[in-house]
Amino acid sequence: MKVTKTMSNITTFNASQVPAFAQTGELSDTAKALIGGALGSTTKRISIKGGVFRLVSGGKEMASIEDRHLDVIIVKAAPKVSRVFYAAKYDAENVTGPDCWSNDGELPDANAQNKQAETCMSCKNNVAGSGQGNSRACRYQQRLAVVLENNPSGDILQLTLPATSIFGKEDGDKRPLQAFVRHLALASPPVDVEKIVTRMKFDMKSESPKLLFAPVRWLTAEEYEITREQGESREASSAVNMTVAQADGVKAKSVPALAGKPPVVEDEEDEIIAPPPKAKKAKAEPIAEADEEPEIRKETKVSAVPAKKSKLADIVSDWDDE
Repeated sequence: MKVTKTMSNITTFNASQVPAFAQTGELSDTAKALIGGALGSTTKRISIKGGVFRLVSGGKEMASIEDRHLDVIIVKAAPKVSRVFYAAKYDAENVTGPDCWSNDGELPDANAQNKQAETCMSCKNNVAGSGQGNSRACRYQQRLAVVLENNPSGDILQLTLPATSIFGKEDGDKRPLQAFVRHLALASPPVDVEKIVTRMKFDMKSESPKLLFAPVRWLTAEEYEITREQGESREASSAVNMTVAQADGVKAKSVPALAGKPPVVEDEEDEIIAPPPKAKKAKAEPIAEADEEPEIRKETKVSAVPAKKSKLADIVSDWDDE
């Protein structure tokens, strides 16, 4: 009797059903070797380089907008403030990844090719004055995953904020990220940042790109359901776990640690910290540190009135088509 085998016991692979052990947000060395360099990064990000909102994909600028503000929905955030260190001066013709970095601000990443110390606390680059002026050579960063207000189901975008956009005290309704989120938490009832539309606006008084944050409106129930799922996606995990260099597909380069202070560096956090100009005697604005507690003011309820429409919505709606 001839037995005929069937394929009824073969199931279709579903890439969207990711088990816990596979949720790394990055390809393995084996996968990268077999790809042969044909696959670039698919992570898109928002850059604030030069005080302009830019859409970057695969390390290339795809679009930019002239508006000084951008309305987004924060769908996920890295649980801890990260750190990143570059030993060499930025070279636009030969862009490389950071020498050392830390995803949790405590230990250097295992993939760092030029690890500076065993722990971040013991690192010489974590000392005030190790960088330019009174700054630290190893920079603070906060990675966020956001979607655009006018396209909540669209691309998840990585946003990496420099220290000046993270820390510091509020000035009226002008708040860096941590002060902004604490302001929401003190409202009655407390407000979760992922349940509202957030406006990011450049601080026009700052010489380097610095963002301030403000609430715009509550999400609708439909919008929240969409963005909640976006925040649980693999793309969101990648956005908050990958350095900008990894998101852009830039290879790390091992560079020996330099003697003395590192040079002025324009790095992946899109912040330029240069020595104060000699012609001016005005005191430079200090960079707040991670342990600085923002001043807490009286709580204010989040406005439920949507912001007025502007040409911004028309411009950013084209980003997903690039």
